[in-house]
Amino acid sequence: MENIIIEQLMNRKSMRIYEETPIEPEKVNAIIDAAMRAPTAGNMMLYTILNITSQEVKDKLAVTCDNQPFIAKAPLVLIFVADYHRWYLGFQKETPNTEELRKLGMGDMLLACSDALIAAQSAVVAADALGLGSCYIGDIIENFEIHKELLNLPPHTAPIGMVCFGYPTQGQKDRVQTTRFAKEDMVFENKYPNVSEHETCSFTTSDDIGKILSRKFNAEFSLEMNRSSEEIYNSFKTK
Repeated sequence: MENIIIEQLMNRKSMRIYEETPIEPEKVNAIIDAAMRAPTAGNMMLYTILNITSQEVKDKLAVTCDNQPFIAKAPLVLIFVADYHRWYLGFQKETPNTEELRKLGMGDMLLACSDALIAAQSAVVAADALGLGSCYIGDIIENFEIHKELLNLPPHTAPIGMVCFGYPTQGQKDRVQTTRFAKEDMVFENKYPNVSEHETCSFTTSDDIGKILSRKFNAEFSLEMNRSSEEIYNSFKTK
């Protein structure tokens, strides 16, 4: 099927090295406008977008987000914050007896996280259409106490996604796209397949599993991400 949007989605790859060329303000606005037109639960728009223009903050994030120097050099850094803060303040005003107002729970946080990440992906697609490269930074979930202070995050918020944008270098454009798993390993009809502990998908070997186990699953950053996520949830649900 020939379609420019499908082609862009199929050809996209993460870009981590950018030209020094700044991104034009109209393109930044177009990216943010596209993000804000993303699907959202009940049209509540349960997120806030932080445009990180301070070099000092970028430098700090480059360290706290698993030591990735390219973050500090990115022309545009957007943080997508799952945000129930504004709504909850409104709910408190509408509920004279605050004892009748329930605490936010895991479902509320997951819904807000979904809203934020859907908006982030719309921004990524828009950026690609404008000739820009992008890279998600999942490590924004780490070091919540530091990021909470750095970004002035109130209760009922969660820094759930960060994306770096810029004009990619030619080397990044020419870099070979990573492969994806086979469709038959990922897509099933109606229900989850029965998979025993001895079965793995065709894309995995013992070698692959061992590398992911040591490099990702058991890695220090992964442990920190889980610890930090507990703190994020505790802050999110606080009444």
